[in-house]
Amino acid sequence: MARTVEKKAFNIDLWKRWRLEKDKEAEEELVQAYLPLVGYVVGRLSIGLPGTVDRGDLQSFGHMGLLDAMKKFDYERGLQFETYATWRIRGAIMDGLRECDLIPRSARDKAKKIEEAYFVLEQQNLRTVTDREISAYLGISEKELGQVYADASFASLLSLNEPVHDEEDQKNLRQSLIVDEKAKEPQRALDEAVQKQILAEAIDRLSEKERIVVSLFYYEELTLTEIAEIMALSPSRISQIHSKALLRIRALLSKS
Repeated sequence: MARTVEKKAFNIDLWKRWRLEKDKEAEEELVQAYLPLVGYVVGRLSIGLPGTVDRGDLQSFGHMGLLDAMKKFDYERGLQFETYATWRIRGAIMDGLRECDLIPRSARDKAKKIEEAYFVLEQQNLRTVTDREISAYLGISEKELGQVYADASFASLLSLNEPVHDEEDQKNLRQSLIVDEKAKEPQRALDEAVQKQILAEAIDRLSEKERIVVSLFYYEELTLTEIAEIMALSPSRISQIHSKALLRIRALLSKS
């Protein structure tokens, strides 16, 4: 991600000229230098969106998030702007989708129903359940289930509801990225350990393809299109696998 940002963006003189001297030329240079971050976030979020959602809207939401991040970022702290800006851009896109109600309620409802099906059936069977079992539980055909996954793909991602940090939260953001082990309370450490264990168990329950997609998307930070090329599958199929993985993980985490 950081490699997409031009070196000149790190020039503190640009930040000072813009913030202290209100230099519009410096502001434009910073925007252009960090604009690839918007494309990066949009690229990761756009796969699986309903056809009714215009990619241009995502770009617009993301651009507003970038400008907001630039205004609220304290460049004197020595923190990485890319990390802060990515949170802001992603949050702005998510907020824009919610406010404009661009994700149909029916898609969100379908995502919740599949999530519930995973939880109920996997608790009953104590194993990973198949699409046939999920479709039977929902009373639909496997072909219809495939369409449900497609409709619910972005809704399941949207429902993760990642927080967006306000300007006064920048200190908290820094603390969340640079952990002080000595200052961590025992109960907090225990809670985090339990959450990590639950997440690890949830990932272990995924199929091999789902684990690969999750690993490539969240750890290698590839787009779903890039993953499709690696796995020799269509982007829509990768989107479906990604959706299934998220719903299965959420089913366990939300009931833990």
